[in-house]
Amino acid sequence: MSEPIVDYRFILANERTFLAWLRTGLALVAGGVALDQFVAVASGSEFVQWLAIATIGLGAVVGVVGIVRWRQADAVMHEGGVMRRSSAALWLGVAFVVIAVFIGLALVFVE
Repeated sequence: MSEPIVDYRFILANERTFLAWLRTGLALVAGGVALDQFVAVASGSEFVQWLAIATIGLGAVVGVVGIVRWRQADAVMHEGGVMRRSSAALWLGVAFVVIAVFIGLALVFVE
């Protein structure tokens, strides 16, 4: 049995989406490094360091999710199947908002 013919536009769109996941992950990692290296506070340095670690960790998770989603979409396209729904983007968005709120609180309350 031969594989279904997949339109190259879909394959390339899947790769662009994968690269967007990686760009987002890289931006989060860079933001975490910037927090750690450039946010100098006297009393809350440990809190800022934990925020940096959380941001870098979220960036790593985004990269892994991007890899998994790309492989799933690629397999479905080549097998002629149906793409399953995923809540990964929702949960990553929630994690991003939580970290953003903590960063905002650190800017307001940590001296």
